[in-house]
Amino acid sequence: MENKKYELENNATQNVEKTSKTENSKKISFFEKFLALWVLLCMVVGILLSKSIPNIGETIDSWQISGISIPIGICLFLMMYPAMLNLKASELKKLKKNPKPIILTLFSNWIVAPIVGAVLARIFLQGYEQLVVAVILLSSSPCTAMVLVWGSMAEGNQEQNVVNTSLNTVTILILYAPIVSLLTGIQDIQIDRLLLFISVLIFIGVPLILGIISKKLLISKKGEEWFNDKYRPAVGKISIVALLTTLIVLFSLNGNVILQNPDQLLLVSIPILLGFVIVVGFNLLITKIFKMRYREGIITVIIGSSSHFEIAIATAVAIYGVGSIAALGTTMGLFWEVPIMLGLVYLGKYLRKKGFWKKIS
Repeated sequence: MENKKYELENNATQNVEKTSKTENSKKISFFEKFLALWVLLCMVVGILLSKSIPNIGETIDSWQISGISIPIGICLFLMMYPAMLNLKASELKKLKKNPKPIILTLFSNWIVAPIVGAVLARIFLQGYEQLVVAVILLSSSPCTAMVLVWGSMAEGNQEQNVVNTSLNTVTILILYAPIVSLLTGIQDIQIDRLLLFISVLIFIGVPLILGIISKKLLISKKGEEWFNDKYRPAVGKISIVALLTTLIVLFSLNGNVILQNPDQLLLVSIPILLGFVIVVGFNLLITKIFKMRYREGIITVIIGSSSHFEIAIATAVAIYGVGSIAALGTTMGLFWEVPIMLGLVYLGKYLRKKGFWKKIS
């Protein structure tokens, strides 16, 4: 009887895995899979441009309105807009169905991760104010886009993933600026808090509103299938191009500073990497303590451990400028997050085989 029960559970798990693998082949693109490599290449290209075309930084920086860089502003909008299309207000009604994973993820996103980031930044980055702010900006921004890819690759509960990312899209608009203000204030770091709030409204609020409007209009005219299968993938590709273009511009503007102070990018990597280790470890522990099943547990770990590097980069650029150390510091969060999240996907699958989570998924 016991053997038969185990066999049924095992067959069910294998069926889920086969279905998920089919979905994954459609959802993960070549660029997304090797995003860390493209980020590194863009850093190199940007630095080479700054050396081969000495005035490129000044030229790009001159294209601005009221201190806001036009090319960077366009790129940042194109980075944000696709993430806002993930919002599904109807999915939020499902919170009552299984609230425990959502509550644990929110606790990690808005309490554990920001505090860990701020503490580590204070320990390792004393005397580097802009790098401290960069770490706080990264640790206080829960992801709303790439986690859908990671969750699919990990064969997690995608319904929970969609609910959580939809909720994060709303909460980041409300909580991001206050938490960043609180954590920088505790460390006696003076930032333009009005500009911080404006940045959130511009880079999250505007894309969110346009995302809701365009989604409704396009679905009513073209249908939901066309929107999900054609429009969203096309816009997603544009967002990756915008992200890589932003990185090239950032590093071309600050190429000389990087070459003269490469230690700063290595230095900011220490709290970022340690932060990932601590937060991932915390999330693995709480999913084990609360006896969660694999498909819910792995999504909780992935979303609770990731960051919305787009808003972090956008806010750093708005507060300190395009060619700032803070802006470059936030790009290191992107650089490390991609391989770490990929590693977490495979770690989750390994732990599932070892029986870390409940076997029934």
